[in-house]
Amino acid sequence: MNPIEVFMYQISGLFLMPVLLIILALFVYAFYLLGRFAVEAVQRRRPGWSDRGCALARFQAGRGSVDSDALELEVMKQLEPLRIVSRTAPMLGLVATMIPLGPALLALGDGELAEVGQNLVVAFAAVILALVTASIVFLILNVRRRWLLDSLHRIERGGGA
Repeated sequence: MNPIEVFMYQISGLFLMPVLLIILALFVYAFYLLGRFAVEAVQRRRPGWSDRGCALARFQAGRGSVDSDALELEVMKQLEPLRIVSRTAPMLGLVATMIPLGPALLALGDGELAEVGQNLVVAFAAVILALVTASIVFLILNVRRRWLLDSLHRIERGGGA
């Protein structure tokens, strides 16, 4: 390999551990969000539940009178972390899959099958965790978007929160 290829290979290897740690953190965050989501879903099914417990209604109550644009911006702000996680987790999973494949292919060429297996285990475990994370957060994102837009619609109609 020429010096540029070696340099690029070494730099890409530096990203494996940070990417794995980020995927793990996002995985934990997804289950935290799933717990919060489950609690809110149970609360919404109770008789007499109203939008007063909704974060959008709390935002409106804290500000007094707010216009529709401010409420829409608040909806976007509340959904933004979910959108970021649902879109970046699969990309990070791909990165964490590709980085170990280089050493795995080199080990395969040298006939070191145990090292190939170790690298592939890391690669596939990372992509699985990343995809599970993205799936959970995507589900929460879509249902929460519907809940927030429903609350926004009721607020705009003047039905209150």
